[in-house]
Parts: sequence; structure tokens; C-alpha cells
Amino acid sequence: MIHLYCWSKAQRAGLLLNPDMLRTHAEQIRTAADVYWIDLDNPTEEEERLVLEQFQPVHRLTRNDIAQRRQQPSTQPDIPKVEAFANYLFVVANPLSQAMLDRVAHPEQAAAMPKPLTQLTAILMPKILITHHNERVRAVEQLRGFLARHEEQADRGPDYLFHLVLDAMVDEFAPVLNFFHDQLDGIEEQVFEKPSQQLLMRILSTKREITALRKTLIYQREVLARLARGDFTMIDKREIAYYRNVYDHVIRFTELIESAREMVNDLMQTHLAAASHKLNEVMKVLTMISTTVLPMTLIAGIYGMNFENLPETKWEYGYPLALLMMAGAGITSFIYFRWKKWL
Repeated sequence: MIHLYCWSKAQRAGLLLNPDMLRTHAEQIRTAADVYWIDLDNPTEEEERLVLEQFQPVHRLTRNDIAQRRQQPSTQPDIPKVEAFANYLFVVANPLSQAMLDRVAHPEQAAAMPKPLTQLTAILMPKILITHHNERVRAVEQLRGFLARHEEQADRGPDYLFHLVLDAMVDEFAPVLNFFHDQLDGIEEQVFEKPSQQLLMRILSTKREITALRKTLIYQREVLARLARGDFTMIDKREIAYYRNVYDHVIRFTELIESAREMVNDLMQTHLAAASHKLNEVMKVLTMISTTVLPMTLIAGIYGMNFENLPETKWEYGYPLALLMMAGAGITSFIYFRWKKWL
């Protein structure tokens, strides 16, 4: 689906236009002083060709990067990046998936670990912003709501609109990181109380999610660093401060994800140590039981031999004496273990 938004400088108003105008009034839109935002929301192949080949031809590599998620939906999103071409700026970002946001909002309803990230691509031109996503992106929906309330802000240009998308996208990481920190706190208590194979699998699953988020935050930090430095002419100087603000948020969230990664690694080592300690305790008890029973077994073995000349076998007190010797050996072993503080 194509959403076409226009800020008309003549009417001083925001307008939602028919996407067919990209075909019928392409030259007029490209040369107008108005600001346009074209959002490709899970588009078909024909809609992609209309926008990226007929209306605004882009480089073949850009089209390949954009079309990859539609052609191979099961693959991981491309890593965030920014590339400058002759007449536009191409940006790939990894917003959180709706499934991940739903899991954080309703953890009790999560049946399985969802894909944490999706892909958002953007093309910035002097008066046109093109966004593309095959899945729901909440940051794009927030931009629509923002323009409905403050439509005059679109007059600041595509670079300002795209900053709003990045800002909303980065802020979504805050509750997710808090969610993972709470999860790790709960795991930490269970590690000391009851380490188990199931808990270890949960730690490994959490580690994979945190690693994926850390990777995308690191790459997005580099992208925002370049946008905030003013390396690209498509980003107006007055908007650089806003990109720098988003970059500061990414820096903070990257530090939080690093701390979560260190914590999950520590929990894994602690779990292995706790499981090993638990096994050692079990082995210690079994060893003490074996050591206690061994003298009794020896005595029983000696008097259980079928030799004819065993003096005690015909003594009327032989049986009580054997039991007394076995009991004494067991009590002596127990007292020795207590004295050595092994029990």
C-alpha cells in the first residue's frame, strides 16, 4: 500500500493525496516546492516499481536492498547503514518488530521468542521522503499521528520528518531494555535457588535476543553518528542538533545493552558454577554414605563366607557382636565426618 502525504506551501496545509498522482503528476511533484512523504507499507512489486523506477528512479543496489525483505521474508534484516548517492540519501534502519513490542507489553501472553527486529529503509531527497517497510513499524504510525496534529511541521523538510521516525524508533528500545533487565533480575534469583536445564535454556535464549539488539544498536549508533556530524548535504544544518539528540539516546541505550550482555554472561557462568556446586554436594553425600556403609559391608562379607572354621559362627553372641561392630563402624564414620565439618 502507498500512502502519499503532501505539505502544500500555497495552501499552508497537509494533504493526503491519491497515490495514482505519482504516475499522472510525477514531473509536477518532483519539481514542486511542496514537501512530500511517500510511505510504502508492505507494498507489492508493482507499487515498488511505480515509486522506485517510474516516479523516482534509484540505483539498482538500492532497489535490491529494499526488495530483499519482500523476496526473502525469513532472512534477518540488513544491518543499519547509510549511503549517499548523487541525488538522494539511502538509510537502512532496524526498528523493533511489533511482535517484540507486544511481548514486552504483555509478557504473560508470549508463547515463543519472536523476531526482535524488522527493517525500515528510507530515501531522502531535498523535498521528498520515501519510507519502505514490509511489516508494521510503530514509528511510522507515530509520524502520521504527529503530522495530523502538527501538519505545519512538515514544512521543515524530509530530513526533519525522518528525524522524527528515528527518534520514535530509538525510544522504543527503552521499555524493551527495562524488560530484559527485569527478566535478568528474576533469572538471577532462580540461579541461586534452583539451577536447572530449563533455566539454562532460558538464559541462552535471552542472550541471543540481547546479542541481536546489541548488534543493531551498535550499527545504528554509527549511522546516527554520521548523520549527526553533518556528513551529508541532504541533512540541513539546522536539523543536525535533532539528529545529535537521537544519537545521544542511542549511546545511552547501547551502554544499557552492554550492561545487560555482561549480566547475562555472568548469569551463565554463575549457573554453571551453581550446577557444578550442586553436583558436588550430591557427590559428597553419596561418597559419605558409601564410606559409612563400606566397613559394614566388609564385616558382613567376612562373616558371610562359607568357611567351616569361623570361630564366631558357632558362638551364641556372634550375631549380636557382628551387628554391634557394624553399628560402631557407622557411628565412628559419622562422628569423624562431623569432626572434620564435612557434614
